[in-house]
Parts: sequence; C-alpha cells; structure tokens
Amino acid sequence: MARIPFLASLAVAAAFALPPVHAQDAGAPPPPVPMLLPLPEVVMHTALGDITIALDTAHAPLTAQNFLRYVDAKRFDGITIYRAVKIGDDGKYGLVQGGIRGDRKRAFPPVAHESPATTKLSHLDATISMAREEPGSATGDFFFIVGDLVALDGTPDKDDPGYAVFGRVTAGMDVVRAVLELPRSETADQESMKGQILAAPVAITTTRRVPVAPATPP
Repeated sequence: MARIPFLASLAVAAAFALPPVHAQDAGAPPPPVPMLLPLPEVVMHTALGDITIALDTAHAPLTAQNFLRYVDAKRFDGITIYRAVKIGDDGKYGLVQGGIRGDRKRAFPPVAHESPATTKLSHLDATISMAREEPGSATGDFFFIVGDLVALDGTPDKDDPGYAVFGRVTAGMDVVRAVLELPRSETADQESMKGQILAAPVAITTTRRVPVAPATPP
C-alpha cells in the first residue's frame, strides 16, 4: 500500500511518511488511557454538521494547549477539512484531515512533539491527532481517526515517534465518517497526495470552546 504523508504545510515536500497500514494491522488496541474530567471541549461547526472534541490537557498538555490557542485566537475560523484517506477496502479504517493548510498568517510557532510513548494515548477510533512533517514541526493541521490505527502510535524503540494524539471526538463522528465518503480530486497540489484531497473541501465556519457549567454548590 502506498505510504501516506502528513503535511503540516502543503508548500513543502513531504519529509515524513506513515508506515503501510492495513486493516489486519489494527490488532487488539491498547486499553485507552482514562481522561481526567472535566476536560475542555470545543465545537467545530462545519458545513456538514458539528464535531465536538474533548482535549486531553492531562496527558498531552502541550498539544492540546496548542490546539486551544488556535481556537481562542479564532484562527480555525474559515479553514477547511480538505483531505480524506480510506485504508483498506471495507471502509472501517481511515482518516480525515483539516487545518490551516500552510497559511503562514494563521500559523503559530510549531509545538514540541508529544509522542504516544510519552502520553500513553493511542490512535483509536474517534481520536484526533496532529499532522506534521518532522517531529516538532506541527502547527495548525490535525486529523481524525476512523477505526483503530495503532500503527500511527510509532514503535516501542522510539525509532518512529508516531503522531501526537491529543483528544477524542465526543459527538459528531457521523460527520467525520461522512467526509470520508466524499469525492476526491484526481489532481492534487502534490504528487504524494493525489486521490486524497477532497474535490470540494468541507468548510469549518467556527471552532469555539464549550462553556463550562458553574460548579453546583454543595
């Protein structure tokens, strides 16, 4: 199977590629790390519906806070979900990518890489992770996981540091799966991404924090 690069910027050639991932590679996923509650949540308003994401600031603080700074600065307003990759023939595995797509005016400085070996978070169904080139180059592009794709966690010897999981979709996975079924363009900005870029990217109008309900007095 062709390798799938994850680009933090489409203006630069791919420097890091995923290992080949097949449905049978998923295996028995590791037990999910319990998230400490309450976690900050954001709602991503898209043209296909809302996606609610809980950000694991407990286990992946640098990556989750990086995402939140884009939210709070409204730099995710007006971006798109632009890439969808099906893995395998049964439609049970895949990923959906969105973000600032190399817009330097929107980008903050890159965030340090938090590998799954450190955070103990895994690329399980409905998780969200950071797109990047080299470790430590992630800015404002992210991807949602459909199905358990633990091969993206990296290797135990840390030769492959994997990608930085930092949260989970708590509502709206139907929207993510709908994006995975959208038509793709046969011509993309880069050869390595042909057949993966959506013919009509899905607009993200706004992304906002979910207000935290005040604590009920005892």
